[in-house]
Amino acid sequence: MKKIAFVVQRYGLEVNGGAELECRQLAEHMKDRYHIEVITTKAIDYVTWKDEYLQDEEMLNGVTVKRFSVAEPRDNAAFNRLSETVLMGRSSKQEEELWMQKQGPRSTALIAYLKNHKDDYDAFVFFTYLYYTTYFGLREVADKAILVPTAHDEMPIYLKIFQDMFRLPRGIFYQTKEEMAFVERKFSVASIPNNDGFGGVGVETPDVVSAEAFRQTYGLQDFILYIGRIDEHKGCKNLFAYFTEYKKRHPGDLKLVLMGKEVINVPDSEDIVSLGFVTDEDKFNGLAACRFLILPSQFESLSMVVLEAMQMRKPVLVNGKCDVLRGHCVRSNGGLYYRDYYEFEGCMEYLFSHPKVCQQMGENGRRYVQENYQWDVIVGRLSDLVEKI
Repeated sequence: MKKIAFVVQRYGLEVNGGAELECRQLAEHMKDRYHIEVITTKAIDYVTWKDEYLQDEEMLNGVTVKRFSVAEPRDNAAFNRLSETVLMGRSSKQEEELWMQKQGPRSTALIAYLKNHKDDYDAFVFFTYLYYTTYFGLREVADKAILVPTAHDEMPIYLKIFQDMFRLPRGIFYQTKEEMAFVERKFSVASIPNNDGFGGVGVETPDVVSAEAFRQTYGLQDFILYIGRIDEHKGCKNLFAYFTEYKKRHPGDLKLVLMGKEVINVPDSEDIVSLGFVTDEDKFNGLAACRFLILPSQFESLSMVVLEAMQMRKPVLVNGKCDVLRGHCVRSNGGLYYRDYYEFEGCMEYLFSHPKVCQQMGENGRRYVQENYQWDVIVGRLSDLVEKI
């Protein structure tokens, strides 16, 4: 059985988001095909990067995890001062590498392990382009490496240091076609073998859900649903403004229901209901009960909640300024997208007045997820890339 190392900045049951969660899920789903080992740090907190895990090695859900100490916690004051210069493009390549050192998690022991044990593994899979472990680790094992970049259009990706880094791996495993197009355009890496832009994770939803249970529990009947962090950076401020204006122009019982942590204040309105954190059972029951899911974020690299809604045959309404979300809608024909208030209003009215079309959108969305975002499909694509290199 081939031996594959997954390299990621932090890993564990306490780490439950983003690329780190994708790494853990992929490792656990691939362990029957390959001998998987995870190479990571002892950090949990991505702000401080201080060591918190005590063991150097453990078995977690059937996967061997090797942990290495971080040389020192991040000095956030120094890092932020340097970021002001570096991220504005006013720095040399040397200063950018210093920025990466301070970005962390700086684990010289982890990098030394990769260098000294390169021949022990058949392939190395690095998760997310942005951190020390990938930037300095990838160069040590480049001829055996696959990069899972989780990249999108943000300030750090324009740093000069990434021009060479993105050309190092033997393979690239993208989340979406939009990410692939962006990275290939930015770094001229179309010749590097890849997964044709369909990566990410498998979508799992309950076999049994109850819309009626949700309605009875929360006293909600006619509503659209937002799931995620309630934050201006997630587009929620604009969503509140658009929905409030919509209700002025279209009075009625319709409500906007929110599930997630409140980072910004939610308007004091009987039409906007914030439930805070809810259980997975309530989340999926809520998806079953809602008219459709709305996601106003302009910056998404995949969006599990959109795929979960599609899996449950629910249409989605998304911010069309986000290439990834718009791409999901176009490829699936399972949702609509808007770019300003009047498109938002038009989409809302169309979805409310065309129930049969909404039903077909739901079927289209489920088919899209079934074909592209099931674990056997995702694992198969990554395995194919491993075999190619």
